[in-house]
Amino acid sequence: MPSIITHAAVPLALYAAAERGRISPRLLAAGMVASMLPDIDVIAFALHIPYESAFGHRGATHSLLFAVLVAVIGALLSDRLHGNRWQAAAWVFTCAISHPLLDAMTSGGLGVAIAWPWSEARWFAPWRPILVSPIGAGFFSARGMATLVSELHWVWLPLFGGVALWKLINRSGTR
Repeated sequence: MPSIITHAAVPLALYAAAERGRISPRLLAAGMVASMLPDIDVIAFALHIPYESAFGHRGATHSLLFAVLVAVIGALLSDRLHGNRWQAAAWVFTCAISHPLLDAMTSGGLGVAIAWPWSEARWFAPWRPILVSPIGAGFFSARGMATLVSELHWVWLPLFGGVALWKLINRSGTR
């Protein structure tokens, strides 16, 4: 998986690319939580649930169904998030589904169960440039630092480079 920090890059980049005021700070925060939420399944390690189980790491919480359920919660909380139901649902869904898509582009692990519960097969993207992040205290090791450099190179810089380009193109079109 990319580090928990890097999962927040997608909502932050989308927020930066949106026109000012389009996404409320509360909706941004909900998107950041949604982008990190699938990794709640790391508690499976403490519960001795095998990694390869449907309820192990990168299992059910990394599925399309989970992203839809999180989006429904976003829609139900739309008033508190300062957005309409459809905006909140679409935003939260996009942020939540970005998590397994980024995880599928990592160099290790078992892949993501994106189609759970219809299939427990684990999936990887055909292109896997992001170093897999160590879980737990290993994150503060040399391998963890190498992961952060990989994430900067393959996630943060492309996303925010794209945002800068988007802003530049849109600014020149409004003159």
